Amino acid sequence: VIEIIAEHPAAMQVSRTFHPNDTMIQTAHSQIGGDNFNLIAGPDAIESAEHVLAMGKSAKAAGATILRGGSYKPRTNPYSFQGLGEQGLKWHRIAADALGMDMMTEVMSPADVDLVGQYTDIFQIGTRNMQNFALLKAVGQQDKPVLLKRGMSATVDEWLSAAEYIASEGNTQIMLMERGIRSFDQKYLRNTMDVSVIPVLRELTHLPILADPSHAAGVAEHVTATGLAAVAAGAQGLMIEIHDQPTKALVDGKQALTPGQMVSLFEKSQAIHDIVR
Repeated sequence: VIEIIAEHPAAMQVSRTFHPNDTMIQTAHSQIGGDNFNLIAGPDAIESAEHVLAMGKSAKAAGATILRGGSYKPRTNPYSFQGLGEQGLKWHRIAADALGMDMMTEVMSPADVDLVGQYTDIFQIGTRNMQNFALLKAVGQQDKPVLLKRGMSATVDEWLSAAEYIASEGNTQIMLMERGIRSFDQKYLRNTMDVSVIPVLRELTHLPILADPSHAAGVAEHVTATGLAAVAAGAQGLMIEIHDQPTKALVDGKQALTPGQMVSLFEKSQAIHDIVR
């Protein structure tokens, strides 16, 4: 086995080489993987108890079972809004429970894993932390699903190796999320959605593959087309940022869909999934 791993970096616990059947992840309100199609939605940042609840109601009505939202925000500019911390986690948890949804939120540091784990159902590892190996090991020691976003310049083998760090600690409840990679042309789109990597990953790994067209497009008018392309390529779920007043959002308002736009995207994406699954 050691020789196989040395020759084929992607042939590890997360590979179909050793696990030919799709991994199925069961939470209180979602079944992720296989032929299932999962919808995840919510505000980029938790802003208030009332707002996350309102966005959660819209998300659930549109078919989402997972309520996303950030209480700890990794920002390029140190003076930008950094999130509400534990207060945001509390509001997020209350909203998810009230709506009968799973809660998913980003964790940024090994020191925060225990605290975030008191509230969330699913840990999210963001693009900037894909190779934060101490953090990957820490969530790997938890008995909760982990959504691992692709690093903005990561190769497929680097991404799968990052997932292996989690699995090597005993936690194989892992989802991979393509969210766009850094490209030479960022004039029109924030990132480039690597649609072609989705079928590649479906061949290489048994883990569920999802997509985040909000961060890939970076502008709301292109989120729907980008998301539908990912579903057509085989993505087993989508994560969308929503806001009822995008121009007033504390984080990434440019890429947030309104609840009405979300409904349209989810209806079309479900129809495409039903055709290609």
